[in-house]
Amino acid sequence: MTFYAFYALLPFIAVFILLCFLLLLRRVFHKRNAALKKKLSGRKSIGIFHPYCNAGGGGERVLWCAVRAIQSKYPNHHIYIYTGDDVNPDDILLNAKKRFNVELCISNIDFIHLRKRNFVEATTYPYFTLIGQSLGSVILGFEAIWKCVPDVYIDTMGYSFTYPLFRYLGGCFIGCYVHYPTISTDMLTRVVSRFSAYNNHSIISRSRLLSQLKSVYYKLFAALYGLVGRCAHTTMVNSSWTENHINQIWKVPLQTYKVYPPCDVKEFLQLSVDPDPDSIRIIAVAQFRPEKDHPLMIRSFYKLVDLLSDEEKARVKLVFVGSCRHEEDYQRVEDYKRLCKHFNIDTYTEFYINVEFEELKRLLEESTIGLHSMWNEHFGISIVECMAAGLIMVAHKSGGPAMDIIYQSEGLGPIGFLAADEMQYAFTLKNILRMNPETRQNIRQSARNSVARFSDETFDQEFLKVISPLLD
Repeated sequence: MTFYAFYALLPFIAVFILLCFLLLLRRVFHKRNAALKKKLSGRKSIGIFHPYCNAGGGGERVLWCAVRAIQSKYPNHHIYIYTGDDVNPDDILLNAKKRFNVELCISNIDFIHLRKRNFVEATTYPYFTLIGQSLGSVILGFEAIWKCVPDVYIDTMGYSFTYPLFRYLGGCFIGCYVHYPTISTDMLTRVVSRFSAYNNHSIISRSRLLSQLKSVYYKLFAALYGLVGRCAHTTMVNSSWTENHINQIWKVPLQTYKVYPPCDVKEFLQLSVDPDPDSIRIIAVAQFRPEKDHPLMIRSFYKLVDLLSDEEKARVKLVFVGSCRHEEDYQRVEDYKRLCKHFNIDTYTEFYINVEFEELKRLLEESTIGLHSMWNEHFGISIVECMAAGLIMVAHKSGGPAMDIIYQSEGLGPIGFLAADEMQYAFTLKNILRMNPETRQNIRQSARNSVARFSDETFDQEFLKVISPLLD
């Protein structure tokens, strides 16, 4: 055999070696799975991948409600939570109770601690963040499957690049709950239109060439995202907006089901409402993350103050409530405080971080208006909770809030308001402030009447209907 012939065969030799390696791994994982089944005496093991399970956002509420639903129907199955949080398991479950009012049984839950969570941190990849985090999730997923091979693998954070690992190496059934597509046609549109945003740097948006290159990068990534997404046996999405995008990219509509996330509307519906309070507190409940766009709320409030009389200014207050996952989020809060000071509205603002459930209820009970500003919010659990608490909601005119939550009905009348920019927000807030108490009360009651479709009970029924074929 000549040197050139050998050189030509190298790619095939490499593929052969890789396949042998993968078959060897599959055999190892099969033995580990058999050992786990023997330990569980025939009961099924369920691995839930949620590296940030101790965070305080809506995604974590979905996680714990899903665990509670599984425990209620399958008390003998064992649940493994893959997490990167280095926190005592008892404290994690206690936080689920305090933050979300979700009580769980510890007897059939184990936590698998993952040490390589930094591979999915956005800060690890200053450039090519999407592909960096996605490939990083493969590394984290490999650590997870090496430590525990379950019968059923459920991803509740959107790490779809882990699906081939668990399906083809672990031999697992794959289920997933998608809060937000990793990439969407809306993101591509923003790049093509050269719109500057938190995920599209101004350096790129100002350059036609860089925008074109990023567009190609996004299209290639979308194709890869669709390929791994189709490895799931069943897919749940949290809103019509997410459903549309997942169907466009994954192209498996018959395996895709819309399951609205669980909102603790029962607790919030019990809160009292003051129809004509002396002070008007505008509350924003959202994690302190860049996509939530707190600066838009701050600029909108600044515009609002400029529209109000001195007497009205004395009555308003802007309250921010949210969770911080790490130091970067805490630094972001300090940046927002400085922005408030820059606009000279710091005396009108308050910040509450990582509040417990009882304090959240108190803050909502003291408030009149809810504010939310994320563009293309996938759903908006906090929006539903604010509406259930009797607040008049003003949210961004896009995504889940516009398609699923705040609709206009002839029977119910307005149940909230939508806005797209800071002036629309400011004028809408001003109009609500100047409404007579009876009109505000009618909107509040209509909003409360609309939220039953997002209850915990509805979520439990729909979630179990979809996931049960994998667990039976």
